[in-house]
Amino acid sequence: MITDEQKKLAQWAMEYALKNGCRAARLSLYNNSNTSFEIRDMKMDRLQQASENGLSIQLFVDGRFGAISTNRLEKEELGTFIRNGIESTRYLAEDEARTLPAESLYYRGGSPDLQLYDPAFASLQPDDKVALAMHVCDEMTGRDPRVVDASSSYSDSESFSYRIASNGFEGETSGSHFSLFGEASIKGEGDARPSSYWYESSLYFDTLQKDGIGKKALERALQKLGQRKTASSRMPMVVDFMNAGRLLSPVINAIYGSSIQQKDSFLPDKKGQKVFGDKMTLIDEPHLMKSSGARYFDSEGVATRKMTVFEAGTLMIHYLDTYNANKLNVPQTIGSPSILTVPPGANGLDGLLQSAGKGILVTGFNGGNCNSTTGDFSYGIEGFLIENGRTTQPVNEMNITGNMLELWSNLAETGNDARLSSSWRIPSLLFDKVDFSGI
Repeated sequence: MITDEQKKLAQWAMEYALKNGCRAARLSLYNNSNTSFEIRDMKMDRLQQASENGLSIQLFVDGRFGAISTNRLEKEELGTFIRNGIESTRYLAEDEARTLPAESLYYRGGSPDLQLYDPAFASLQPDDKVALAMHVCDEMTGRDPRVVDASSSYSDSESFSYRIASNGFEGETSGSHFSLFGEASIKGEGDARPSSYWYESSLYFDTLQKDGIGKKALERALQKLGQRKTASSRMPMVVDFMNAGRLLSPVINAIYGSSIQQKDSFLPDKKGQKVFGDKMTLIDEPHLMKSSGARYFDSEGVATRKMTVFEAGTLMIHYLDTYNANKLNVPQTIGSPSILTVPPGANGLDGLLQSAGKGILVTGFNGGNCNSTTGDFSYGIEGFLIENGRTTQPVNEMNITGNMLELWSNLAETGNDARLSSSWRIPSLLFDKVDFSGI
């Protein structure tokens, strides 16, 4: 945690920077730690433990901007470090867009605790953590004669930060995270080694799902036996909730202020316009308690609020930090998403398969890319052929191609199975008219 003594040091560093040539400054004091245990075939393969604390300062000097950081927090050394940083910043080019946010945009406190930190974190014992990773591996090892490799891992982390800005912001954050992961590889036909994984995560140890992870990973790997290409066609595509975020990521990147300002977006000047189909609604909900991604302010201290990103296909906002808002001469919002949610539909994955009738269920992406300027994409996929509303033949070595504008305009149905432990709560999705290339 961040102590009162550390906060006083941060406040001193801020004042020192202002007295030694800074017009403005923003400072972040942080304290993080993480642990991980990796198991392979029921033997410890790797263990890692790390902790760090440090101070990062953003300096606004004579119309110029510099960022420095250090983990040496003795006052005398820190003073020298700050003075050198200020002098170095004076060598940089002027940039009038580099400013702090307006004071009116800052989070001012007074809201309920978001409960993002597990107070039991420090009491957890290493032996218990290793036992959990071993349990996941045991659920795969020796469970099927075709298993050639079983690996698992446990990881946890805790983080604390204290942020201040010279024009009036002060805020603290704390958080914890726990995860369990399992991956199984099996012997397939010839040299084929199908593999798959499963994981669970939580902000609280008590609510972390601890059973069935290895079993699920092995089950998913076994389902890949007999993978084949299928005929090229334009047909419906269902993407499961584990992978739907891969298709959303280029869309979010396209509405960042940096992408728009650098003309590296396929959604330039589209705010307020209908760019996708009616089924595309996306909401940013930053204040969900005990939820990954929840926060009251962004990295600049700007207060977060619930926002509709897309409403029935219409683009409602851009993610604009201070710098890019200044460059574009538009009002800023926040710099990045918090918790992205797609309103759930009526059906789970099985219901989407029924709606598709015939098509392909995508359960993994194998490489590929999306052109950030045009929205054209090509991705390798694996999954299952859908026939008569259910999965049949496993497929791989196929590609999907198209354009993000067309793809999301063809979003036909959203599922109700989003992973609530994720900051991107994207359920399984059904798209119409997707081009698959195979044989």
